[in-house]
Amino acid sequence: MENKVYIFDTTLRDGEQVPGCQLNTEEKVIIAKELEKLGVDVIEAGFPISSPGDFNSVIEISKAVKNPIVCALTRAKKEDIEAAVESLKYAKKKRIHTGIGSSDTHIQYKFKSTREKVLEQAVWAVKYAKKFVDDVEFYAEDAGRADKEFLAKMVEEIIKAGATVVNIPDTTGYCLPQDFGGKIKYLFENVKNIHKAIISVHCHNDLGMATANTISGLINGARQAEVTVNGIGERAGNTSLEEITMILKTHKKLDLETGINTKKIYDISQKVSKMMNMPIQKNKAIVGANAFAHSSGIHQDGIIKQRENYEIIDPKDVGIDKSKIVLTARSGRAALKYRLRNLKYEIKQEHLNIIYKKFLNLADEKKEINDQDLRILMIQNNL
Repeated sequence: MENKVYIFDTTLRDGEQVPGCQLNTEEKVIIAKELEKLGVDVIEAGFPISSPGDFNSVIEISKAVKNPIVCALTRAKKEDIEAAVESLKYAKKKRIHTGIGSSDTHIQYKFKSTREKVLEQAVWAVKYAKKFVDDVEFYAEDAGRADKEFLAKMVEEIIKAGATVVNIPDTTGYCLPQDFGGKIKYLFENVKNIHKAIISVHCHNDLGMATANTISGLINGARQAEVTVNGIGERAGNTSLEEITMILKTHKKLDLETGINTKKIYDISQKVSKMMNMPIQKNKAIVGANAFAHSSGIHQDGIIKQRENYEIIDPKDVGIDKSKIVLTARSGRAALKYRLRNLKYEIKQEHLNIIYKKFLNLADEKKEINDQDLRILMIQNNL
């Protein structure tokens, strides 16, 4: 099995469904071009039938990028597929992403249908999309809660119908990592034609397990990860692009790699946050303001001696210049001396002890000490 993991970015489709974060076509094109520079394999550009704006965005993104596959989402409906075909007419590489629910919950309550009818509609949709494009991805919505035997039957039938990629989504973020990974493993063991398609995973973060479930899916044979920048998306969000990319880069033993230029991660993270008016929580992995910040004295001393003591990722690998030593009342003498040296102050040990006591008093008042505070402290003490 190949070790390449295809990165399918749905920032401009699933990510853009966040209330209050909609983008216009021009903004979507800007982000699409940045995603191309980042090295994503697939850009899900929109859901063409949902609105004229989405339809136009898929057209303009198709014109603007040349390397990634441009993907358009549809339901398993004739008019959806035809709208997708029309919207993709300028794409150099095009994919239709069609699908239907696979769990009994969706079949019974959403479609008010039966397994047999849903399976028939799924096969029809793939065959119809295949008339227009070679690359057809099928999503088995709510696969995380689907009966595994029925899911295996559905996957086998849609691959037979011509699907090139099969998306196994944990639509509600329900699964535990071992269960989701086990479901992917079951499909590989029980779907006889599974190697004729790429298996994709699309996980939501309702219980905070989107990244863990995606990794579990990849370990068990999936080779496409569906992600968003900063993990934005419906409800609690989607699997985070930066987390998956850096997990695979950090854990070499998994022998899985992406084509992502990781040095561009921080830049696109900031752009998406700003353009979508979606602040990044400070403790967000990889791209949060505190991801490479250290305020505890013990940690600061360890970082100053050797970065790897407390950092498993070099900040430069994700496009961040350097770690931050944040001075607070929890900081030790080593951190204070380090920051003073950065400000060109070489200080003797006895002077450091004096300054440190005054620094702690100030830190208790101010919570965080900046460079200007340090300069004033040194001037007041004639140092």
